[in-house]
Amino acid sequence: MSKDTLEMFCHQCEMSAIGGCGSKGQSMGTCGKDSTLARLQDMMIFGLKGMSAYRHHANELGADTKIVDDTIAQTLYFTLTNMNFNFDEHIEQVLKVGKAGVDVMGILSEVHTKTFGVPSPIRVTQNKAEGKAILISGHNLHALKELLEQTKDKGINIYTHSEMLPAHGYPKLRKYPHLKGNIGKAWFDQTKLFNEFGGAIVMSTNCIVPLRSNCEYSDRLFGYDIAGTKGVTHIVGDDFTPVIQKALSLPDVTGFDSDETLVTGHHYKAILPMAGEILEAISAGKIRRFFVIAGCDAPGKDRNYYRELALALPKDCVILTSSCGKFRFNDVDFGVIEGTQIPRYIDLGQCNDSNGAVAIASALSEATGIAINDLPVSIVLMWMEQKAIIILLALLYLGVKNVHIGPTLPEFVNDEILGFLVEKYNLSLISGDAQADLKKFLGE
Repeated sequence: MSKDTLEMFCHQCEMSAIGGCGSKGQSMGTCGKDSTLARLQDMMIFGLKGMSAYRHHANELGADTKIVDDTIAQTLYFTLTNMNFNFDEHIEQVLKVGKAGVDVMGILSEVHTKTFGVPSPIRVTQNKAEGKAILISGHNLHALKELLEQTKDKGINIYTHSEMLPAHGYPKLRKYPHLKGNIGKAWFDQTKLFNEFGGAIVMSTNCIVPLRSNCEYSDRLFGYDIAGTKGVTHIVGDDFTPVIQKALSLPDVTGFDSDETLVTGHHYKAILPMAGEILEAISAGKIRRFFVIAGCDAPGKDRNYYRELALALPKDCVILTSSCGKFRFNDVDFGVIEGTQIPRYIDLGQCNDSNGAVAIASALSEATGIAINDLPVSIVLMWMEQKAIIILLALLYLGVKNVHIGPTLPEFVNDEILGFLVEKYNLSLISGDAQADLKKFLGE
């Protein structure tokens, strides 16, 4: 799995080589930092970026995030020039970032359920819209709540896109009758989708695509909080008045009349009460294996692998998913485990809800006395950006082994780092052949 790329790149201090250390093929910086340490520091920073998003959402809802804030500050301090050149201590710091990832996802989950209620499964319309409308994308549930409150009784329908889909599961959000359904799939479909969707559009977080020459919606697109791009109106604070006025001024949305539906809302707190039934199904041989198929979607046919894997799973296997990667296969009705009411497809929520899979696995481990790494669970993750990195680091901190990632190896992982992860955690890269990998996952 060696990578044909620069050994390292760093230009953070005055001693940096011209063009940056590593830009001419150097494997060591002027300071003495080698390529592996440079990449481990990149891994830390990328993890912090993903963690900071979750911390931001938790903090704005009033949660105490000091334990996370301290790790962010300590890790940034750790990466200063001439601060540390010890491999083992770099690994220790990476795992501290992973611990903070566990903490922040737990904190955010608690404040989400405290503020909006515990989600429960719900079937929502997909690509069905009408009337005056606003489409909201991203992860910020606080933004959605404010938008719903400010659009009450104004004759405007609210629709979700991408990572906002799980919002429909929260009782204090779906109580608003004008929260109607979901439009579109993962984030990267937005240029085509937003051109077709004639209403106003709010981007509450990433992933926003910069406006291109073929984008016809710049006057209808609004950035919220940090999210934004050149040429769009930025919402001030939580005042959605400009969005509301724009939506009311536009023609009714047409062209979205699909009969499709999607299921969401399987937060782990809604699944844990089913633990007894799940254990009985496992004991009776009705459930053979759980597959965590989750992560960030991105353009490219190579991610069809995850759909092929999901579709190929035997009927006695359960899918746990989260993040926008689920849009590769969440249009499929996977039904229930035979002889039970246990759904074969469980949407835990947004990427920050990935801790739900660990909570479920921990409950099964405690009930059965089987160590987490020996449970009948296969973890197959797709990565695209920094939120997926903090999720992986969180799993590593928890000691979870046998994680399979793809469709490619992160560029910041070199042979030495990969060797460590393989030896310590049995991390592996998917093969790209879903059928072959499935046989391996099932032990066939």
